[in-house]
Amino acid sequence: MTDTNSQNTSSQENTSHAPQHTPLYQSHVDSDGKMVDFSGWELPIHYGSQIEEHEAVRTDAGMFDVSHMVVADVKGQDAKAWLQKLLANDVNKLKTVGKALYSPMLNEQGGIIDDLIVYLINADETEYRIVSNAGTRDKNIAHFNKVSDAFDVTIIERPELAMLAVQGPNAVAKLAQAKPSWSAILDGLKPFVGADLTDIEGTDWFVARTGYTGEDGVEVIMHADDAPAFFELLKANGIKPAGLGARDTLRLEAGMNLYGHDMDESISPYECNMGWTLALKDDRDFVGREALVNQRKQAKEDGTAMKQVGLLLTTRGVLREGMEVTINQGADNEQKGIITSGTFSPSLKSSIAIARVPASLSDDDKVQIDLRGKGKFVDARVLKLPFVRNGKQQFD
Repeated sequence: MTDTNSQNTSSQENTSHAPQHTPLYQSHVDSDGKMVDFSGWELPIHYGSQIEEHEAVRTDAGMFDVSHMVVADVKGQDAKAWLQKLLANDVNKLKTVGKALYSPMLNEQGGIIDDLIVYLINADETEYRIVSNAGTRDKNIAHFNKVSDAFDVTIIERPELAMLAVQGPNAVAKLAQAKPSWSAILDGLKPFVGADLTDIEGTDWFVARTGYTGEDGVEVIMHADDAPAFFELLKANGIKPAGLGARDTLRLEAGMNLYGHDMDESISPYECNMGWTLALKDDRDFVGREALVNQRKQAKEDGTAMKQVGLLLTTRGVLREGMEVTINQGADNEQKGIITSGTFSPSLKSSIAIARVPASLSDDDKVQIDLRGKGKFVDARVLKLPFVRNGKQQFD
């Protein structure tokens, strides 16, 4: 899942408003965070060294303020039915309390309005929690309300909550060191499962083994008033604050999409490596299903189907979003693709990118990028995502 949003969307939607502050704003300032406007929120891009923060998460433990994300609690007798209509993935897969589901939320045309995570909160399937992106808040809420008209469901935003992502191979151990009373829960917490901490910490505390870095770790939700002290406690236990810069290089190495870049309302889940999130084996009528299936069939028939791949630059230079990908340059079967996210990988010491290319791309095709737009093409290696997972390179 995702967890952050398009800076381009932010600049378009928030030009007339000053950036908002999370409950940890002063904590970032006091920790020498360099603050920037991101999706209408003032957040740290780094605390002095993006590379050091990236490496801390890959090799030890780091933490990110993700309090700008939208938490909404869903309650009612039709909560499950509403979510089954709303989402392309099926919440019926959530069989135990705390289990999480990653899903796209589609428009009627089969494009992605947002990607989000849903947690099952109670055993009778009348309470769920949604965590979604900040920059898509307004259109998400509008879509929630539109779909909810036919259902007995109440949607409650929780702006009073804060959220910290604690990530890295030593993240859980260091969190247990900081919070010994959580040890038993953390030890039993499987990936993509959350747990209510009310009995230990009081109301509003929740921990889930989820993240956006390709490393082990958790995301902790708490009341805003508790966030600054929790941030300082984690720092005191060797968990390094990390900013948006490291978050982006980590998620790109892990092959994770960023909304507004690798996917948006014009992109089908099939075109951005999210086909696995579509629950299509039964006849559940979710928003966008008919268009999605028809478009997929038509794209295969007329040869316009696209897919997502990773690119590794084999020479010096940096791959950037918006660069054109040329397949079999100059040949009769020349085709085009586009880089949707690109950066220099601190872990691989090379430039990498996520790209959308024709689905017909094969191992025999030659892929090149014109880095400077001057007709001087350089070779790029096509790889299956992710590039890095759990601290290890995922290709030979």
